[in-house]
Amino acid sequence: MSNPAMATLPEGPEATWRKALAEGRLLLQRAKGSGTVFFPPRWAEPGTGETDLEWIEAAGLGTVYSVTVINQKPPQLPYHVALIDLDEGARLMSRVDGVPAEQVHIGMRVCARIITEQDAPLLVFEPIGEKG
Repeated sequence: MSNPAMATLPEGPEATWRKALAEGRLLLQRAKGSGTVFFPPRWAEPGTGETDLEWIEAAGLGTVYSVTVINQKPPQLPYHVALIDLDEGARLMSRVDGVPAEQVHIGMRVCARIITEQDAPLLVFEPIGEKG
């Protein structure tokens, strides 16, 4: 049996973000009072608890802040996890496609791309102006 009170709750921040991603849009949250842009989506600004938030559309440009390459037993190829600082100020975890894992480096400029993986939208990045 469904709970009628639950039906009136607003859609959560992560669901809003994922829905926009499925539509091909990269949204970030910004606290209206401080102007701080942050990720992941949440109900309140980190550190202050401010709840007066707005959604902004991100350009998707950023810089690799950190990268970890995970080597696997052959014949599996290495993969990586990267922290990306978006130009809007938020930092998020993703991967950089289009170059071998070992060539992803701190300071690399990247651009967001939304792909479909396992039937769900996924945010990844590609290098800008570099070849693999």
